Amino acid sequence: MIRLAAFADEADSRVEGQIEALKRNGLEYIELRGLDGRNIATITEDEARAYAKTYADAGIKVWSIGSPIGKVDISSDLEAHKNTLRHVCRLANIFGTDKIRMFSFYGAYESEEKVLSELCEMVKIADEYGVKLYHENEKEIFGDTLERVLKIRDSVEGLCHIYDPANYLECKQDADETLAALHATTDYFHIKDVISATGELVPAGFGNGKIDKLISMIPEDDDKTLTLEPHLAVFAGYSEIDNTEMKNKFKFNSNNEAFDAAVNALKSVLEAQGYKKVDGGYAK
Repeated sequence: MIRLAAFADEADSRVEGQIEALKRNGLEYIELRGLDGRNIATITEDEARAYAKTYADAGIKVWSIGSPIGKVDISSDLEAHKNTLRHVCRLANIFGTDKIRMFSFYGAYESEEKVLSELCEMVKIADEYGVKLYHENEKEIFGDTLERVLKIRDSVEGLCHIYDPANYLECKQDADETLAALHATTDYFHIKDVISATGELVPAGFGNGKIDKLISMIPEDDDKTLTLEPHLAVFAGYSEIDNTEMKNKFKFNSNNEAFDAAVNALKSVLEAQGYKKVDGGYAK
């Protein structure tokens, strides 16, 4: 079965608006990143308890914490950053998830040994809280190309993996090659699509990310989660997570309209692959 989750902060910065967007689109799972205009890593534990109750009361389950962990320069104060990781792990416990999305450092192409060592240590820290770290490929971090992601996969025991097709394309990686090498060992997928020639972000299936192939490669008896991170419109906090200009092919009247279009596009790809809506997700 395939479950659908989403970064609902792309629909609305307000938690209330995020819940409305998820329920309007029939989604039960959220990947938490921005809450009421604040990054997840900056909220307190007391605030997390209040937010966790709000989501739970609305019937929304937290799939993962979409944290900024590892999105710092490799030469920065990593001990302080590990304290931030500990805080995010405690937040994950409060929100009832054992998953934290993270990255593998800026300015790190020439620091492979240090990157791998730091990642190993961070995995051990997360283990202390019963949490798993999930590495996402991201442009300009160490793990942005297939070659370096494979080094991470083969060197950091206990680290889980996310596959973002658009991020690979933006790093000039071939979709067929990355899918062939990584699909089987990917723990869950971020759904974002892009037109390679122009760099324009588009709904799933409108670009070169081969979202249809990604879905077709999931065994029918497997459980996988697809998290929508469409970037179809500039949203609150975007400048904090990406220092590049967002290019979009399609224009929308609001973030909610863009979010709905992203959900509908992914559902269309699923239906074209023979999937139907069932309790808890989509199945053939």
